[in-house]
Amino acid sequence: MLPIGVANKAEASNCSIRSVLSNVTGKWRMIIILALEDGPKRFGAIKRCIGDVTQRVLTENLRGLQRDGYLTRTVDPGPPVAVSYELTPLGHELLANLKPLVFWSAEQMNQVKTARMEYDKAHPD
Repeated sequence: MLPIGVANKAEASNCSIRSVLSNVTGKWRMIIILALEDGPKRFGAIKRCIGDVTQRVLTENLRGLQRDGYLTRTVDPGPPVAVSYELTPLGHELLANLKPLVFWSAEQMNQVKTARMEYDKAHPD
């Protein structure tokens, strides 16, 4: 078994598996990584690609991904000033590992929907 168990908060904060996974498995971060698959994009293009993310949430998640080394932020002084984001080699490696999960998710959606409906029928509250 993978070393995922910890005895206390101090151990949890030092667990490499938890540290990395908690930062890349958030709803928006995985979608941002997928949005950058085809190359650099400006902030507005990423927001349009995703659709339902607020500017604040997108900004926070882009900063987090940049901090962890998954993407770079490039400022072109213009005029006009243009900021773009691009996956780093580490980001491309994450994307390569993420894509099988994305394909699997799409393939399993009908089974998940069926399971949810059955559960909701059995647990009406």
